[in-house]
Amino acid sequence: MNIANPPSAKLPASDLPLGRSSENFRMLRDVRVVDLTTSIAGPYATMLLADFGAEVIKVERPTGDDARHWGPPFLDKESLWFLSVNRNKKSICLDFSDSKGRKVLSELLDTADVFITNQLVGVQKKLGLDAETVRADRRGLIHVSLTGFGLDGPYAARACYDLIAEGYSSVMDLTGSFDAEAQKVGSPAADMLAGTDAALAVLAALHRRTATGEGCAIDITLTESMIRFMSPRIVPYLGSGEVPRRSGGKDSVIAIYQTFDTADLPMTLGIGNDGIWRRFWEAVGEPQSADGAHVATNSDRRANRAQIVGQIQAILARRPRAEWLERFAAAKVPAGPIYRVDEVVSDPHFRDRGAFFRIPRDGHDVPQVSLGVHVDGEAAGYFLPPPRLGQHSEEVLRGLLGYDDDSINALLTSKVI
Repeated sequence: MNIANPPSAKLPASDLPLGRSSENFRMLRDVRVVDLTTSIAGPYATMLLADFGAEVIKVERPTGDDARHWGPPFLDKESLWFLSVNRNKKSICLDFSDSKGRKVLSELLDTADVFITNQLVGVQKKLGLDAETVRADRRGLIHVSLTGFGLDGPYAARACYDLIAEGYSSVMDLTGSFDAEAQKVGSPAADMLAGTDAALAVLAALHRRTATGEGCAIDITLTESMIRFMSPRIVPYLGSGEVPRRSGGKDSVIAIYQTFDTADLPMTLGIGNDGIWRRFWEAVGEPQSADGAHVATNSDRRANRAQIVGQIQAILARRPRAEWLERFAAAKVPAGPIYRVDEVVSDPHFRDRGAFFRIPRDGHDVPQVSLGVHVDGEAAGYFLPPPRLGQHSEEVLRGLLGYDDDSINALLTSKVI
């Protein structure tokens, strides 16, 4: 993709349906979030809250959110990575390293229900943005710290990115084939999981605050969110002493749970219980293969996995993937394709479900992936397009904080906003 695309360029987003706003998703309409985060995890957390109607004021340094500069690819001179996690927000550009800027930030916090930052604990304390300081006179405020390693412990001062967190969590060690090097997950998994955890924790804290009036300090980390994601592999090790090893598209617990080649394209197949085991063999026309003491249970099939996998592979190689998927869908056998990105966005099922949409902005179509939540039969849409840097600075100062023209001009002159 070109660094800057003219409005007339034909892009995949051009074929997406227009996003819609819905009152069904304004469940957090009375919640205001002051968002000081950058990159992916924090912005994703606040976008989740914004998708449910929270007012998110994105406070950005004069250079903007780091992710604004991640590219190419760019769309209309903005990073598509940034555009993927920042809809439904208002951006105020503020130099809070300046005392006048810190005063504005403090006034914003006075109006907030939630404050979220991804600064390291030392930086938070230096700027007076740690939970103890910020909540001293704001007992109802929910303070969220989203960092790599947390607010305490030996690693608290260490910087972190998604890649680092994935390495710590063991997910990289268990991703890929046995004879290949460790691999990162294909999406920023730790960022997205930590962002989801932060949004979930905020909702729980808001619920409790309704009853008590008290906010709290929430401490979320990329590493621990990713470690929690690995629970189904870590807990079996802790309880058995058996260290799992990566096995590509194969699972070590469910006997037949892996990728297979067909006559044309690869596919996935999950035979997770005895009923599916029988339905699978009926679907491929060999019901007799479902019987026998050596395949009676999952444990038996695990013991004889190599033989069974070879038998299944020989059968699946006889016909194209589309034919097998049609048969397995009819037989209720879990199976699917291995899509590229362009294939998943073209799938009619996900299109029909509203998984992808576009937001018109300044003559360009900004592509988006939906929240993936449906309320009363309606898919989530959007309320605001991703903001330009500082797009709402004057609106927020004037409308929310009551600044007049002279005050705003003074901040503009001193380059605080």
